[in-house]
Amino acid sequence: MQAHRQQQISTTPRGRRDLLKAGLALAAGAVGAGAHAQQQPWTPSLRYPDPAIEILDASFAKYRLFSAGIERLATGFRWMEGPVWFGDGNYLLASDVAGNRIVRWDEATGQAATFRANANYANGNTRDMQGRLVTCEGAVTRRITRTEHSGKVVTLADSYEGKPFNSPNDIVCKSDGSIWFTDPPFQLSNDYEGRIAKQELPHAVYRIDGKSGKVTQVLNDLQGPNGLCFSPDEKKLYIIEGRAQPNRLVWAYDVGSDARLTNKTKHIDAGTPAGALDGIKCDVDGNIWAGWGSSGTPGVDPASLDGVMVFNPQGRPIGHIRLPERCANLCFGGADNNRLFMASSHSIYAVYVNTRGAEIR
Repeated sequence: MQAHRQQQISTTPRGRRDLLKAGLALAAGAVGAGAHAQQQPWTPSLRYPDPAIEILDASFAKYRLFSAGIERLATGFRWMEGPVWFGDGNYLLASDVAGNRIVRWDEATGQAATFRANANYANGNTRDMQGRLVTCEGAVTRRITRTEHSGKVVTLADSYEGKPFNSPNDIVCKSDGSIWFTDPPFQLSNDYEGRIAKQELPHAVYRIDGKSGKVTQVLNDLQGPNGLCFSPDEKKLYIIEGRAQPNRLVWAYDVGSDARLTNKTKHIDAGTPAGALDGIKCDVDGNIWAGWGSSGTPGVDPASLDGVMVFNPQGRPIGHIRLPERCANLCFGGADNNRLFMASSHSIYAVYVNTRGAEIR
């Protein structure tokens, strides 16, 4: 994978030094002329265990490492999403959606830089079974792309039954090579995180066959389908309904050998005060690690919700990783697949945990 370092971004290497400047001016070529991103004040805890890693149920204690604290890796972005780890290069890619670019953070240097500018308001990212980057482009092109090892970007799908997708949001690859993604209309409503455009398809979830490339609409009965992930054995698919009322939900489906989804079951209810579920990932034990924050309920302090919530395989909350910003999405990575990377509004955070991600690419 080629990294295009058009613009260097100030960071706190390994998250242990706070940034000295209050603001960061980003190059016009990266995020648009005259754009500035405000850094958020934050100081890492010097205590072990980190008090921001909260045990809600005794079962979470084994996943918290006593001497591993939350690190801020980089900051100064507009809206971070879709992190994905590339172990063969020891770097993380993540989408700065409103900045209209994909960012690369390197483990070796602790620095972040623009990987791809003018990224068609990219949102979710994953890797396919050959290790290639697969991306949801949420506006302008409104398509699913794959970046070849040569760096060439090819279109995998951009429409269904002759109508353009809405704004592909999150994406996951199954071990059979099929690609599953959600398609809410979120990025059609403004010219900040996308481009105002007409919605022509229902809110839906799609599957791209790994061999034929055929696109199938697997469901269209959720309001605002958002994050999704498979259970470790791939027999269940979890999907967030981001516009469910009164609370946001995670639904669990049985995945058939014919790729049909059946036995729809409510797995997680964001509850009251309503939390905002976003991106999700499973670990090897079947726990769901979910991007979490305030849904904007009046009278609710966002600081009490922001971060990552961890749910056991039965859907019960067991842990809360508290961050100073709402976490949109996350992924496991690092040399042992036991480092949790958290794309959180203006920043990227990380913490080592005592488990591994179920997805290994």
